[in-house]
Amino acid sequence: MSDHPDPHAGSPALLGLCGGDWLPVAAGESGAAVFRSADATRYAKCVPAADVADLKAERDRIVWASGQGVPGARVLDWHLGDAGACLVTSAVPGVPADQVPAEDLRAAWKRIGDAVRHLHEVPVSQCPFRRDLDTMVAVARDVVARDAVNPDFLPVEQQQTPGTELLARLTRQIPRRREQEVADTVVCHGDLCLPNIILDPQTLDVAGFIDLGRLGLADRYADLALLLANARETWLDEERARAADAAFAESYGIALDHDRLRFYLHLDPLTWG
Repeated sequence: MSDHPDPHAGSPALLGLCGGDWLPVAAGESGAAVFRSADATRYAKCVPAADVADLKAERDRIVWASGQGVPGARVLDWHLGDAGACLVTSAVPGVPADQVPAEDLRAAWKRIGDAVRHLHEVPVSQCPFRRDLDTMVAVARDVVARDAVNPDFLPVEQQQTPGTELLARLTRQIPRRREQEVADTVVCHGDLCLPNIILDPQTLDVAGFIDLGRLGLADRYADLALLLANARETWLDEERARAADAAFAESYGIALDHDRLRFYLHLDPLTWG
């Protein structure tokens, strides 16, 4: 999930980062302003003082993931000042997976399944970050209590339903989902949608994962639900979407639990706000 940069978040120059020309980019987490260097080799994400802790957490996750061999950006610079903070990372050369034609995504689909499986195989014992069910539910309770659910993030059939009712439906399932998570915790990306998977446009290999601000230990289905649902926007019809789900499950090595997919797909939109 993403939106336009916040013009009040500052810029690399305003936050004290010098060197090169920076161009604003219309993508970034809420509360952040994102810039690309003129030579397209670096990105800078800048936030106001109130959001420094979240950006620092993202920085730490990128450093950790890079050290685990997860393909993606590298941290190049970090600047902290009274006005806020700025995180500079290397660009991951390639094209976001949501920007390739359906036939190219289908050709890359097995490679994406392999890359996600490798991410989920990073040893759980080495991951210091959590994005577990209880954490997500706590965030969802806060978003719903503030009446801050973004209806654009919800499935169409839920957009007229009060957030309190949507959360109540999910709350009834929490004990069962918690048991499943305990038995099936992996290192999750946390926002595994196609824009955050970068493909090599020539080979269609996965060049890397970006936007790791939500990376942490969670039920693998927290990732799988977002990826499969987001990919459905690329497939040309339902028959091909189901075939793609089956192909992903085969390459990833899993028999999909559609109830778990649905649970996490409905929980995630309540955690943005």
